Amino acid sequence: MNNPINWYILVFKKSFDFQGRATRSEYWWFILISGIVSFLLGILDGFLGLYNADASLGLLSGVYSLIVIIPSIAVATRRLHDIGKSGWWQLLLFIPIIGFIILLIWFVTDSKEDNQYGPNPKAVEA
Repeated sequence: MNNPINWYILVFKKSFDFQGRATRSEYWWFILISGIVSFLLGILDGFLGLYNADASLGLLSGVYSLIVIIPSIAVATRRLHDIGKSGWWQLLLFIPIIGFIILLIWFVTDSKEDNQYGPNPKAVEA
């Protein structure tokens, strides 16, 4: 599964799957493509006059954000499972700066061997 779009689609297919593990590739390709789509929709919102300055949000980018929120939480949960952590650690985001830094470090950490969340997905792919 070397095509980045395949990783992006896989995350949507597993939108409500909070079990198992996700590799760094699955997580980061989803984050990158979602960021690009959000950026492009934001530009489109501006051109089409759909951007609301008071809310600091455009219609298209806002709808897209609602669409990807559950898949984003699910893939982050599976990514944390990959390093042996509970998905509840995402709540660290409520701690300004420090929480983000800790999660960022965990999200770039390499897969751990088989753990309570399942076999190492990198070993399964090979």
